[in-house]
Amino acid sequence: MKDDSADKRGAPVPSGRGVRLLHMGGIVAGIAGGVVSGGLRQLAQGQRPGLQDLLLTPSNAMRLTSGLAHMRGAALKLGQMLSMDSGIVLSPQLTSILATLRDDARPMPPDQLRDVLNGEWGTGWLARFRRFDVRPFAAASIGQVHRAETRDGRVLAIKVQYPGVRASIDSDVDNMAAILRLPGLLPKGMDISPLLSAAKSQLHEEADYAAEAAHLRRFGDLLDGSTDFILPRLQDDLSTGRVLAMTYVESQAIDTLESAPQPVRDRAAANLIDLVLRELFNFHAMQTDPNLANYRVDPKTGRIVLLDFGAVRAVDPALSQTFRTLLNAALDRDASAIHAAMLKIGYFGPATAPQHQALILRMFDTAMEPLRQDTPFDFGRSDLLDRLRDMGLAIGTDRDLMHVPPAETLFLHRKIGGMYLLAARLRARVDLRALVTPYR
Repeated sequence: MKDDSADKRGAPVPSGRGVRLLHMGGIVAGIAGGVVSGGLRQLAQGQRPGLQDLLLTPSNAMRLTSGLAHMRGAALKLGQMLSMDSGIVLSPQLTSILATLRDDARPMPPDQLRDVLNGEWGTGWLARFRRFDVRPFAAASIGQVHRAETRDGRVLAIKVQYPGVRASIDSDVDNMAAILRLPGLLPKGMDISPLLSAAKSQLHEEADYAAEAAHLRRFGDLLDGSTDFILPRLQDDLSTGRVLAMTYVESQAIDTLESAPQPVRDRAAANLIDLVLRELFNFHAMQTDPNLANYRVDPKTGRIVLLDFGAVRAVDPALSQTFRTLLNAALDRDASAIHAAMLKIGYFGPATAPQHQALILRMFDTAMEPLRQDTPFDFGRSDLLDRLRDMGLAIGTDRDLMHVPPAETLFLHRKIGGMYLLAARLRARVDLRALVTPYR
């Protein structure tokens, strides 16, 4: 959360679909007004403005990001999800603007919190607790988290969903689509309907705390006894479809490891990367939100604390096998097998122009470099991320490329990209070839 006093007090979440529509309409109207006034001003100065330049001005960027942060819910969540785009779908400028939303969420005020909990637990719920911290210690796009202690001595983290979020998901996504379809933001003729449909489905799942409870329980079973990871334990007696109660795990932000010895940083990064591989190839389920706040460290044991299982997606075993085929082809440098696997996964389609296929194949080949070397890959010193970013920008600025990869692939890359950024932040050195070899 931001440090200004208004954000500390909290801001009411617009909870009715009609109210949220008005808010979104205000954002669109403000952007449109900014385009008109900016265009007139540039014309008066003898300039010929481009529509995309007018849309993505600093003032319009502020209107978009502050408006979505105020709305929270699916509008903010979709903006955060799109911020991880590599440049293939959105323009690089818009991706950069949306990146400011990744950690931007404001809590709801205490009276709104009380109303939500009255609806979920019934009036008089406070008597069940020795202590309930009204000020949340974390706030995100879908809900906020409070620390509490029950009468029987359990110290808990209580995740409370913002009011109206579930009912407004479809309309929020549709309204965001209206912004994305403003001329100049997407390649002409690009159909993002499948991506938006998948986003709606994902957001409905994330807003279903009963489903998240099931994911938390499942991952807890899968990682039971792990010496590398620890998860909160679900508390069924206080959990509902809009409230998720878990044990509170004492932990520190994972970026505190930045000052840890090199072997500690290396181990943390390697464990998280291996977890992604296990999710893809063994678990056939992946937590697809790589937000840094979802990973913390138990200072006593050094284990990584895994949080937030709302964004878990099932991985089709057939898709998992195709990724295994692609991994083997990449390690063997089998160009024809790489092309066939990437086509099957949907990185490009049969109708994608040859030069566009070549761009995507070259980007993939570059990304595979660390997996082919026999020595540990130094995330802190490598310029690979800069090279991939430049290639992504080149693809993103080619507005004739209209193919959108399947949502499942984009969610997977969101997680992989997040793990790369985390490993780079830790300046980790990881033998990636040794990590992936068991999954061949």
